[in-house]
Amino acid sequence: MTRRQLTHAQWKFIEPYLPIGRYGPYPERLREQFEGVIWRFRSSGQWREMPAEFGPWATVYGRFRVWRDAGVFSALLEGLIAEGARAGQSDLSLVSVDSTTVRAHRDAADMRVSKHLMDALEEAAQEQETARRKGGGPEGHNGQAERRRIRRRRKLRLKEALLGRSRGGLTSKLHLAADRRCRPLALVLTAGQAGDSPQFIPVLARVRVRLPVGRPRSKPGAVAADKAYSSRGNRTYLRKHGIKSVIPEKKDQAAHRKKKGTRGGRPVIYDADLYKERNTVERPIDKLKAWRGIATRYDKSPESYLAGVHLRAAMIWIDDLLKTTN
Repeated sequence: MTRRQLTHAQWKFIEPYLPIGRYGPYPERLREQFEGVIWRFRSSGQWREMPAEFGPWATVYGRFRVWRDAGVFSALLEGLIAEGARAGQSDLSLVSVDSTTVRAHRDAADMRVSKHLMDALEEAAQEQETARRKGGGPEGHNGQAERRRIRRRRKLRLKEALLGRSRGGLTSKLHLAADRRCRPLALVLTAGQAGDSPQFIPVLARVRVRLPVGRPRSKPGAVAADKAYSSRGNRTYLRKHGIKSVIPEKKDQAAHRKKKGTRGGRPVIYDADLYKERNTVERPIDKLKAWRGIATRYDKSPESYLAGVHLRAAMIWIDDLLKTTN
């Protein structure tokens, strides 16, 4: 018999966010199905291998897809963040940003893409490729054109699945922001070869803490990140929004600035003591990857994997709220 995935205290936080239709499922079956979803991401087992106490695997998988498409898992995370704000446990004095690479299983690379979407993507990619060639040179022999088309369709399928190919194989990259108490606030999924710095602003734009009264709070007091996020655009964004920047400068950027002399501008100054607390984003990464279905991506669609990440982040918030209330 499989151990219980949820305690009664944890279920009290989750139950209000699960929709119940007119014809079911019954509340007790609802909890069993939700625990089946947790079992799948915690153990990284296949849906078909799900223990019988969670119900038929096809029913649990179908329920997961309904919840995923309805945005239940992201709403659960947002609601728990708001619950922490109502309890006076919200802390946006310092938000740390970082990313982690997730190895993708080979089964995750076989996402189905509709023919209409694939044809549209291929047409756009072919136009870009033609524009890059000088003067729009010839396509070459029929065999070369066909091989080029096959490679292009393969790359487009991986791009649509948010998978990147590197020396380590197929990977995705998870970008996240965390508060001072090591709790995830925002999550963004990209392909594995995507850079960290371009995702800095999109991650911060997803930070939203709903308050009991008024508009959601989305402006942290300070943002800490490593040198990978050191860029003029990121610092300009923080300065424009009145957010303190705790990002050190890269050595090559400092050398380039000194080479310009007085035209290079002022040196970058950051709070070294606040920078020491940047581990508050590395620790939730370890907590997220404690679930084997999050540490390795087995899901073909990025929506399914991101739903599992939101579920794991919500469980981190529930555990923290239970510790502070008890």
